[in-house]
Amino acid sequence: MPKHLPTPALAALTLTPLALAAALLAAGPAQAQPAAAGAGQLQTITVTAERRTENIRDVPSSITALSGEILEVLNSGGQDIRLLSGRVPSLNIESSFGRAFPRFYIRGLGNTDFDLNASQPVSLVFDDVVQENPILKGFPIFDLERIEVLRGPQGTLFGRNSPAGVVKFDSAKPGKTFGGYGTLSLGRYSAVNVEGAVNVPLGDAAALRVSLQSQNRDDWVKNTNSRGPTQDLEGYKDNAARVQLLVQPTKDISALFNVHARDLEGSARVFRANIIQRGGNSTVPGFDETKVSQDGINSQDVKSVGGSLRLRWDLGGVALSSITGYESVESFSRGDIDGGFGAVFLGPGNFGPGVIPFDAESGDGLPKHRQFTQELRIESTGKGALQWLGGVYWFDEELNIDSFNFSSLGGNAQNGYATQKQDNQAWAIFGTVNLEVSPQLKLRGGLRYTKDEKDFVADRIQAPPFSPTFIGRRTVNTSADNTSGDFSATYAVAPTINVYGRVATGFRAPSIQGRLLFGDTLSVAKSEKVTSYEAGVKADLFDRRARLSASVFQYTIKDQQLTAVGGAANFNQLVNAAKTRGQGFEFDLQALATENLLLTLGGSYNSTKIKDPNLFVQPCGGGCTVLDPAGPSAGLVRIDGNPLPQAPKVTLNFTARYGFAVPGGEAYVLTDWAYRSKINFFLYESAEFTGKALLEGGLRAGYIFGNGKYEAAAYVRNIGNQIRVVGGIDFNNLTGFINEPRTFGASFKASF
Repeated sequence: MPKHLPTPALAALTLTPLALAAALLAAGPAQAQPAAAGAGQLQTITVTAERRTENIRDVPSSITALSGEILEVLNSGGQDIRLLSGRVPSLNIESSFGRAFPRFYIRGLGNTDFDLNASQPVSLVFDDVVQENPILKGFPIFDLERIEVLRGPQGTLFGRNSPAGVVKFDSAKPGKTFGGYGTLSLGRYSAVNVEGAVNVPLGDAAALRVSLQSQNRDDWVKNTNSRGPTQDLEGYKDNAARVQLLVQPTKDISALFNVHARDLEGSARVFRANIIQRGGNSTVPGFDETKVSQDGINSQDVKSVGGSLRLRWDLGGVALSSITGYESVESFSRGDIDGGFGAVFLGPGNFGPGVIPFDAESGDGLPKHRQFTQELRIESTGKGALQWLGGVYWFDEELNIDSFNFSSLGGNAQNGYATQKQDNQAWAIFGTVNLEVSPQLKLRGGLRYTKDEKDFVADRIQAPPFSPTFIGRRTVNTSADNTSGDFSATYAVAPTINVYGRVATGFRAPSIQGRLLFGDTLSVAKSEKVTSYEAGVKADLFDRRARLSASVFQYTIKDQQLTAVGGAANFNQLVNAAKTRGQGFEFDLQALATENLLLTLGGSYNSTKIKDPNLFVQPCGGGCTVLDPAGPSAGLVRIDGNPLPQAPKVTLNFTARYGFAVPGGEAYVLTDWAYRSKINFFLYESAEFTGKALLEGGLRAGYIFGNGKYEAAAYVRNIGNQIRVVGGIDFNNLTGFINEPRTFGASFKASF
């Protein structure tokens, strides 16, 4: 047996970006500005969304970029990558695995699938290397140059599995000057967070940068069941490091080596039995987030290592780039998914809290995984009206998945074991052209052809009590190809005001699932294809004291891949919806209200609807109040017309930073807020399995001194301590899991 790692509502919102745009256009042409910002001006934001470094204003698609101080502020309390959720328009992130396996949603598109080979329609790209497996997507955020959220589709330059968009991370690169920084943060629950980097020049032709982060927190949830094998939960030790070596023997040749690793040990997601009031979505009276009562084992271990080599040759008029990437991750998570102890058949007093129909304890692991990617790209580098880029891409992934069932009532012994193995190869060829028709009008277009193949094998090795039959090996393979396109036009109505229109397509390759512990069949979802229309305005305003980006969009997905998770059988079933329709708008606004006060405001409205009268799924198995009409047979409900899960209609984010001179330096106060409206947890609608609207705020007050070299600060996250159920387990009872409670602390940063 395989070994594992050690154990005012819509109208007002709609008018906001349109009114801003109209007011700005009415103000008349602005003067062109130099690249460097002067006093009282916003810094120019550059992005690499289209594989070239560009002013964000000139890119004809909806993008939000985060960098610098705001990333430090959001990361103050030692949170994982989910801290980005709601911090940019149309982005939601959640997880039923805790700090591992984040699930991303952009404009309502995502995937609630919790299997370890789940594909997601939001691609995560770290230092130009795609992170395909969902465990890889949880790599910690530290020492970054910037984060870019590119709303989809992004199939032309970033390939399959990006119909919803791309979240792109760029690390701070080695430079020619010696320096670095170190940060120490101490907080609630004995949290100790350390981050730092050092940059070392190695002569005239090379430089080394070493970065690290260590996040640690004690357990803060107590198990009141004294017989439970895990008594304390929600602590973690999460350590990560990155080493980069830049070699540039001439100005025309460069090589960037990147090696990175992560080691996480802590709690898996803590499920809480019967915390949702029947008939509504509030927590039950007397709910205490610091207590559970369970009889299962809770643990989580993740170890990952990866590397990349980026080569670039400037050949005079053209440049050739090669990006080689390797990633490997091992993980194991185990949890008490019934969320309580005992079972009703043991008699009164021998189960709780609430009704526990039967015990459910499971674990899932990746004992083996490896991913190899190779991209070759050639592009023009001249200054002419015509610019172009083309390339080829190869992806090769192998992974093994182990699924275990345990008997909480039988000493937590293993009583079920199944395996899955998936091999995935894909290749692509792509190209884009940028044409400056006139100083005002610029056109862009691109195509990408992709071929994707998967081979999948599943075995039930040890049959659990609820699936006692040995059914033999199950196999399936898929093969699909697709051509994606992206076409846009940008028109400069003034030197610092651009309007654009964009039409783009993308696709997600076929997916396969087969959790043979909980069912006897494999399920296959065929390719999904999306077509999106988008129009927007981007402007630098009032002598670069303000910046606006606003867009409206509509998309249609054909054969959308959906995952019917949970239900009475706790079985992942892949299905395709004939059509899904989404539409809405987004806006980002930054403004220097005064020389000392910087304000940002962002928001989005997303309306999604499943359109398939012949699609039916199993609802909950735990007595929830189902709101959908019954299907053609018992145990099924119709989901036609439902919104997509984890897709809030409204998100808003706001930050304000006020700084003022004090003896020896600068003092500042910075507050940030993120709001999302209610969400559905599953494909079906019920009174209980919906998340209430959530508003989380942060506050940071600090003092910067020593000519900017030192900073001392105090912080608080989730100021209002607003606790919400953010996800559920629907097969057994009204079990849910919650967001992070209020945390606070102090930090010190030194730069050199």
